[in-house]
Amino acid sequence: MTQESVNGVPHGAPLDKDKRNWILATCAVGGAGVVAVAVPFVNSLEPSEKAKAAGSAVEVDISALKPGEKMTVEWRGKPVWIMKRTPEQLATLPKNDSLLADPHSKRNLPDWTPEYARNETRSIKPETLVVVGICPHLGCSPSDKFQFGAQPSLPDNWDGGWLCPCHGSTFDLAGRVYKNKPSPDNLEVPPHMYLSDSRLLIGDDKKA
Repeated sequence: MTQESVNGVPHGAPLDKDKRNWILATCAVGGAGVVAVAVPFVNSLEPSEKAKAAGSAVEVDISALKPGEKMTVEWRGKPVWIMKRTPEQLATLPKNDSLLADPHSKRNLPDWTPEYARNETRSIKPETLVVVGICPHLGCSPSDKFQFGAQPSLPDNWDGGWLCPCHGSTFDLAGRVYKNKPSPDNLEVPPHMYLSDSRLLIGDDKKA
């Protein structure tokens, strides 16, 4: 009867010294290879320095921002809009309340709007709006539509704001979405605070 063999050695037969050393060496090399592959894989799960920095708060100088202007900064990979509204633009906000889905940010997702921005202007200081420039519907970036009056894809009594080009959601100059639009919510207000009259910190509001 033919005996089964393991690594070319009949089952039950004693291994000679050279054969045994060869098998042990092969296993050791194979195990080392697994370790060598595993270490880079584990390291790849650790966040990079760039990724860590992307989650940090961002300090912004707004001293050059004039009434009616908007600037964009990046925070956590998202565009954050900072707009200094004119007195005329602020005056449009109360009259739009009846046309908006959530004028006072009461139905927001948890922590979507900080307490200090749950007001008509959605801001700490009435003239300065800080919002994430991403439509809550499917993540498109709305277009600036600050001019008053009738325009393509906008109502004749348009008072300025933003239009999402993807599916037509419209937002007023406080980032509040109009009724019967695809967006389920207002534009997000990120945590932020004033370090001075001319400097903002986006991403941290512990002292706000």
